[in-house]
Amino acid sequence: MGEKWVLLAAILWSSGGVVIKSVPLGGAAVTAGRALFTVAFFALVVRPRLRRASLVTALGYAGMIATFVLACKQTTAAQAIVLQYSGTAWVLLAGPRFLGERFRWRDLAVAAVAILAMALCAQDTASPGQGLGNLLGVLSGVCYAVTVVSMRRSAAQGQPGSAEASLLAGNLLAFGACIPFGWRELRANLDLAGAAGLGYLGIVQIGLAYWAFARGLRTVPAATAALLALAEPVLTPLWVWLGTGERPTAMTVLAGLVIVVALGWRSWAGRRD
Repeated sequence: MGEKWVLLAAILWSSGGVVIKSVPLGGAAVTAGRALFTVAFFALVVRPRLRRASLVTALGYAGMIATFVLACKQTTAAQAIVLQYSGTAWVLLAGPRFLGERFRWRDLAVAAVAILAMALCAQDTASPGQGLGNLLGVLSGVCYAVTVVSMRRSAAQGQPGSAEASLLAGNLLAFGACIPFGWRELRANLDLAGAAGLGYLGIVQIGLAYWAFARGLRTVPAATAALLALAEPVLTPLWVWLGTGERPTAMTVLAGLVIVVALGWRSWAGRRD
């Protein structure tokens, strides 16, 4: 059941790119607005005890969501999400060291293939100025790895509610860091449609998704969770293309296909063990 929770989280996450692109606000305003809705969701619905939060998880999470939104505004959503998932390689390599989870050579092979796919995507700069977006996407991947490994460590150590409390704290940090830069734009440009978009991002795409992901990590190893979550970069370009007409470049599509093949091979090899 844990793997199904992780897959559900990945599907919900994948809907974020198209909504972020459709909200007519800058990265700081989107991050602050989305974080505020997520704080409300966790505080009113999940209701974790904030004192159980992990500072490492909260900081990693806050950095991840802020850099990803900024990357989406600087480059295509497809490139941003594929680059963010370069963090999968770091999760695979960090699991044995920080979590004591079993190391598998096929995980290393998948990590190597993932890095190759990210390199192909990073080389694909369709227009001037995308270098900053690519850099932010890679940085988001590092923060993603910190978040996943730290959440899994809390679950493995039997710390109930720590992941949810850390996500609440992380969103408070993201809101506090971004609202000074986004407040003026929110006041001037936020309309009903934009507020609805931010509400969806905060409550569904982040709140519900990370609640499901935290449940999955109770039983799923970090490496497995990170690989299952690769469904997100595969689906994100599809939703953005259907929703906004933003076509992913050929290299981005190739990177996504490489990830799918690598993930499928790992799943097949795992069943043979």
